[in-house]
Amino acid sequence: MKTSKNIFVCSECGFTNAKWLGKCPDCGAWNTFEEQEQIIEKTDNKTKAKPVNYAERLSQLEIADYIRMKTGLGELDRVLGGGLVKGSVVLISGEPGIGKSTLLLQICNKLASGRRVLYVSGEESLGQIKLRAQRLKINEGELYLLAETSVDSVVSEYERIKPDVLMVDSIQTMYSEKFTSFSGSISQVRECAMTFIELAKRTGCSVFLVGHVNKEGGISGPKILEHMVDAVLYFEGERRQSYRIIRAIKNRYGSTNEIGVFEMSDIGLLEVPNPSEMMLEGRVESIGGNCAGCIIEGSRPIITEIQSLVAPTVFPSPKRTSDGFDYNRMCLLLAVLERRLGLKFSQNDVYINIAGGMRLDEPAADLSVAMSLISAVTDRIAPNNLIAFGEIGLSGEIRSVSHVEYRVKESVRLGFKTIILPKKNVNARIKVPEGVTLAGVSSIFETLKYLQKKEEV
Repeated sequence: MKTSKNIFVCSECGFTNAKWLGKCPDCGAWNTFEEQEQIIEKTDNKTKAKPVNYAERLSQLEIADYIRMKTGLGELDRVLGGGLVKGSVVLISGEPGIGKSTLLLQICNKLASGRRVLYVSGEESLGQIKLRAQRLKINEGELYLLAETSVDSVVSEYERIKPDVLMVDSIQTMYSEKFTSFSGSISQVRECAMTFIELAKRTGCSVFLVGHVNKEGGISGPKILEHMVDAVLYFEGERRQSYRIIRAIKNRYGSTNEIGVFEMSDIGLLEVPNPSEMMLEGRVESIGGNCAGCIIEGSRPIITEIQSLVAPTVFPSPKRTSDGFDYNRMCLLLAVLERRLGLKFSQNDVYINIAGGMRLDEPAADLSVAMSLISAVTDRIAPNNLIAFGEIGLSGEIRSVSHVEYRVKESVRLGFKTIILPKKNVNARIKVPEGVTLAGVSSIFETLKYLQKKEEV
């Protein structure tokens, strides 16, 4: 027998309560409770005895044999930690039109050659998927398509086909008969995700879930959804640009510092095994305000170009704009340069852009950003064969950074002849070929001699 009951659910964390509350007692958010109708199934009074879970000695437990399977996309395997783990649940999110469905179909193309894959779409018809598959030149193999939004029907079809990999596009379109609320609500998203997670852990099937993003850029639905899955991947990039970046926000079976780089083309996503060359493509020579830097994403060094523009302003409050670099960090560097070097940034508008759409979140990017700012305001030029990396303190000192050997090796490989780095990081272990100079600096003052006048270029 089924009965209905109205409950109030927090849209931030999914906490439920019988009455409306102004503040959620679980996550502390205000005005987030929404009224929803819940169907409750009543059973007879006879209660079944639940199985008892006994504690086991740690030394007697056996490690589960998690077998990783290659997705066929090396950049995605890098982000996942070496491949897709059997029985894992991966949540992929990104803005509309960024290429999530294209990525899933390309994974299907690689996996379906030796494994059985079930692709469930709640947003497109089978004919639309077939058109995209023809454009991407997908080899059908053991690939099954299903256009369905009922999670119970999906599970029923899964039991019939018994695939090795299940892909759901998207989790916000799925609904369960247990709730009368609409698809995408807190209760529906949580219940449907829990169904697929239980299915993956019970059968060993690997599951991909596609998640929509809200206007703030986060995954829509309850925040608990990210805690339930094994890995959360963000698919980033400007739709007007061809490059896409996928990064792991959470990964139970690998690192969260790795990134994968793709290029969107007419035939789908193409892997970019060498992002540094892509970031430096089209670099302009002998122009002030440009400087190359090196950051570390996981175990991969990536060289980027920092572009700065300093222009006089007639307004009392100068404008500050930063694209790809933390705004507060930029303001800190401007204050250090103006106080320690006497450069008048307070009378100018300042614009910073990271070429290629990368985002620099590492303190090692401070030195290259500072040198590009100095170059822009003094009209002195950083040579094209110069690269810099290091952290800047409030006193203008250059602090040491990690993974110096990787950064130097990548810089040498791309043809940089002058490498400016913290003086504390210069040691005998770093080997460079003849003609390459390691310039160790201890303060921002020592970097000025490496910036050349236009007559010297």
